[in-house]
Amino acid sequence: MKQLTSTEWISHFLASDPPRSKSLVMTIFGDSIVPHGGAIWLGSLIELLAPFGVNDRALRTSVFRLAQEGWLVANRDGRRSSYAILPEALPRFERAYRRIYDVPAVNWDGTWTLLMAGPGGMDAPGRASLRKQLLWEGYALIGSGVFGHPAGDPAVLDEILGRAGVRDTLYVFSAAELPQVGSRPLRELVDEGWDLSDVAEGYRHFIEEFAPLQALLAERVVPEQAFVIRTLLIHAYRRVQLHDPMLPVELLPQPWPGVEAYNVARALYLATYRAAEEHIMTTLLRSDTQAQPAEESFYQRFGGLPG
Repeated sequence: MKQLTSTEWISHFLASDPPRSKSLVMTIFGDSIVPHGGAIWLGSLIELLAPFGVNDRALRTSVFRLAQEGWLVANRDGRRSSYAILPEALPRFERAYRRIYDVPAVNWDGTWTLLMAGPGGMDAPGRASLRKQLLWEGYALIGSGVFGHPAGDPAVLDEILGRAGVRDTLYVFSAAELPQVGSRPLRELVDEGWDLSDVAEGYRHFIEEFAPLQALLAERVVPEQAFVIRTLLIHAYRRVQLHDPMLPVELLPQPWPGVEAYNVARALYLATYRAAEEHIMTTLLRSDTQAQPAEESFYQRFGGLPG
């Protein structure tokens, strides 16, 4: 079978699995715009989206909807418009993307973080909002009215409770096995709370799609192609990884395909990020002569990128 060139791979990928424009805008903001200050002129954004087949009208609709949903904010300067991450949304945005680039190696100390409402319960809107945010953060409903996670981040959880306005309604505590009491091991709560089959299959599909690119990128690709590949890589990885509850490695089925998926993503990112940054800076500078290179934190992604 003839091996595809990088150009052919891009064309095939976009034809077989075209990304939704609104979701793609989110990927580009997180991966490419936030490291450069988090704001971009609409003309530059249109230029960045063009190689993906996203036209002007679709892009304008996408950023309008993202602004309505509280993710982006629009600013005008005469006849020009720019878009930036809404300050209130930035912590959620940064947390989601930090997950993508971090090494997936959470270890388990044997405890669980549990949440439950008091006897008075919660009102329906508060319960629905909290449930959505906890599930998005990887928590599971492990009992009637009880959410849990074996590797809960206290700072993230406190932010969720504050945003949902339910700090005075819930009990939050850490639980561990009592060695003197015969019971089911707490690690079995994983099987009760999570079905990881879809996540595992998503990682396997990601590996199948992107692993062949490693051979194609042995030689340097042109900046625009590097940007497109890097964006599609993070877009596809994000779609799977943000459904991963990020359980400790000791509680995952082995071998866990998320480890190989991370290694593929890291290798391809290392192969494309420099040339992609050339394309991003060239595009930004056409609309803004004061555009800045990526900030230092950008080079901490995937365990460290050579500067």
